[in-house]
Amino acid sequence: MEVKDGDKVTLEYEGRLEDGEIFDSSSHGDHQHPLTFVVGEGKVIKGFNDAVLGMKKDEEKEFTLKPDEAYGEPKEEMKQEVPRSALPQEQEPKAGMALVLTTQSGQQMPAKIVEVTDDKVIMDLNHPLAGKTLTFKIKLVGVGDDDAESEKKKGEEAHK
Repeated sequence: MEVKDGDKVTLEYEGRLEDGEIFDSSSHGDHQHPLTFVVGEGKVIKGFNDAVLGMKKDEEKEFTLKPDEAYGEPKEEMKQEVPRSALPQEQEPKAGMALVLTTQSGQQMPAKIVEVTDDKVIMDLNHPLAGKTLTFKIKLVGVGDDDAESEKKKGEEAHK
């Protein structure tokens, strides 16, 4: 059965930057944390979603996404100036620091401090992978609820 929009899929994956640095993986030491999502629902970046279409269970694939297929190019308007007093006072803000901001709706988003003055801080709210070319190596381990659950149980049994 080939994957199509609306299918629930479970994947093992590894994401690398152009220099070979791994930025994300479903394997962490001896633990597996496969990624499960419904194809076409917009929960993963478009290029990743599109790469899964047409795959079959146990198929492996490696593909590269340019920024426009992944997190886009960094946008200057995503740099925001905030009063220094709006930041937690426990730690001195420094350029290069990473923060996690919480929006009024409760959504969390990463931010990076790019400049600090006496009274303000300029933060970059672009996604940390914006502007980057990403290479993914994936293996489709489940399609539909039954396959995903059986793979999860196999993984849990292996770690007991």
